Amino acid sequence: MSFEIPEAVHPDLEPLAWLLGRWAGNGRGDYPTIEEFSFRQEIVFAHDGRPFLHYFSRTFLTDETAAGTGPVIKPSGIETGFFRPRPEGRVEVVLAHPTGFAEIWYGEVDGTKLELATDVVVRTESAKEYTAGKRLYGLVEGHLLWAYDMAAMGQPLQSHLWGRLEPVSEGQDTT
Repeated sequence: MSFEIPEAVHPDLEPLAWLLGRWAGNGRGDYPTIEEFSFRQEIVFAHDGRPFLHYFSRTFLTDETAAGTGPVIKPSGIETGFFRPRPEGRVEVVLAHPTGFAEIWYGEVDGTKLELATDVVVRTESAKEYTAGKRLYGLVEGHLLWAYDMAAMGQPLQSHLWGRLEPVSEGQDTT
């Protein structure tokens, strides 16, 4: 089965249209319960003509000595979900993770800045403790910059991950 992706976005998606496409780059992570690390990341924001974005992110741990630009060591985090625009710049996000949790996020888009906070985090009995998050996405000089704050493992909400991604052209390798 095949289908064509419409070129025009649904009118409700216009405030989030700056996210559309494939993005790749490097990031860093840190948290009191773990060692600092570097990673490579690819994010895709896609649409099929309906009023939501399909989101997919995958990361790969990289050689620490090369500041995230070195060779990939192993696969790391994956998440997928849907970004759903609402009236007056509000946004709802539903995300799922293979590590055993799912999240509902609410936030607002203001130009090329999107701020989100968790409303609900649900976990399987085998998932690590994670209770809240905040995310910030922004388009700065053609790059997608993002940051993620997390409350987990008995720690208060604090900085955990951040990255700088650039647009990827069709067929370009990102790993």
